[in-house]
Amino acid sequence: MNQTDQLICTTQKSNKKQRSRDTTVDANFNIAVYDTGMARLIAISNRTAADPNSRAGGLAVALWDALVESGGTWFGWSGEITDEPSRGLRVFQEDGVSFALTDLSRDEHDGFYFGYANRALWPIFHYRVDIAAFEEQEFDAYDAVNRRFARLIMPQVRSDDVLWVHDYHFLLLGEALRQEGWTGSLGFFLHIPFPAPELFRTLPEHGRLARALASFDLIGFQTEQDCANFKRYLVEEAGGQPYDDGAIDAFETRVHARAFPIGIDAEEFAQLSKSDEAQEAARRIGRFLNKRDLIISVDRLDYSKGLPERFEAVGRLLQDYPDLRQKLQFTQIAPASRSKLEAYVDLRAQLNQLAGQINGDFGGLDWIPIRYLVQTFDRAELAGLYRMARVGLVTPLRDGMNLVAKEYVAAQDPENPGVLILSEFAGAAEQLTEALIVNPHDVNAVANAIRMALLMPLQERKERWQSLNRSVCEFNIVAWRKSFLAALQDIRTAR
Repeated sequence: MNQTDQLICTTQKSNKKQRSRDTTVDANFNIAVYDTGMARLIAISNRTAADPNSRAGGLAVALWDALVESGGTWFGWSGEITDEPSRGLRVFQEDGVSFALTDLSRDEHDGFYFGYANRALWPIFHYRVDIAAFEEQEFDAYDAVNRRFARLIMPQVRSDDVLWVHDYHFLLLGEALRQEGWTGSLGFFLHIPFPAPELFRTLPEHGRLARALASFDLIGFQTEQDCANFKRYLVEEAGGQPYDDGAIDAFETRVHARAFPIGIDAEEFAQLSKSDEAQEAARRIGRFLNKRDLIISVDRLDYSKGLPERFEAVGRLLQDYPDLRQKLQFTQIAPASRSKLEAYVDLRAQLNQLAGQINGDFGGLDWIPIRYLVQTFDRAELAGLYRMARVGLVTPLRDGMNLVAKEYVAAQDPENPGVLILSEFAGAAEQLTEALIVNPHDVNAVANAIRMALLMPLQERKERWQSLNRSVCEFNIVAWRKSFLAALQDIRTAR
């Protein structure tokens, strides 16, 4: 899952509920600067943690402490859509962190967000060129929003700040900031996959995008494969010259690109899985399970997640192994997203049909094999479901990392852990090698992996989980943040 891919609604109490400032300002307003003795971190992403209820998972956990310690600022979209473009920022401070948010006009939102970001970049970066749309006016809107953000940000930053831009919404922002005069530290992290060069080149603006990315001092990717794809593009398409240290000379600059696999707060999630709310969720579903084994999947409703293939694998399992009928319960939680886009409407209809068909073919008066829930659940509730699930089924067709896989591991009972089944095309597969790794397109292989997981002896489950948990704990969210910022500082110091 990438930070724009977070599907868990959560609650976490802030120490200070009262915002110290909530003001709409023009672009010349200067946000208060705190003298903390360290470089101030400036985070930039489409959505922020301005809502205190969104700070318990994903990017917020990674950035929050560094923002507090440095008196930093988080720039992003307010979530509001207006009739006219916004020229200013909505600014407030909370718990030592400044937020600077801007509205998007309806035209900006349709062109920048629904348009180029999610009809061109998202499908191409997830290897779905068949449903990508390339509209020149949508790229123009994407470019314009990136430039407007740069103009809004520049008056608020000082030369020794560290700017960290996040995700596919802002591929052009580094270039825009440089053109506005920014010469300081500038990093970028891509939370979704980076496609093979052959796919990236299907974007009519691929050269412009790659040149803009080269404006960053450091470009971070989720996996070594993603990083290799980007570097191969620089060499093959841009005539880049590689160096022994991994840097590549391209676009008249030295480009530094590395893999920084994102993690979770494993200790916090393990504790959450034992909370009262988690246990209550487990009790509630336990009454429905009636001692059957739970197979759990949690994804945002997206064509990159392999949901139809997963449903078909469950159907194949029940068809090929009748002895497992009535002994298992597959629960798919898939909150809807981007529901106005045609591809997502079609996906939901397809899943409704598959679930109905499989339940009709194999269900009974007191049992249905597939429970399909298109709604959000509290993070603690999900932790409780993960902990009691015998199988965690995480089989995206393509994913940057997929933090659900890591959360499933962290939530397990060490004395009776479940089994993680993981797609080889999820970024997490590079680290979580003791999972049952499958090709999500191979329905038979996924079905057989589910059967293997259900029949796996306790000792093997423990051994696999112990290895997985070590990885999840070692490569946690704080380690990710620190490793990226340390590498960015080293690159800046060497220049």
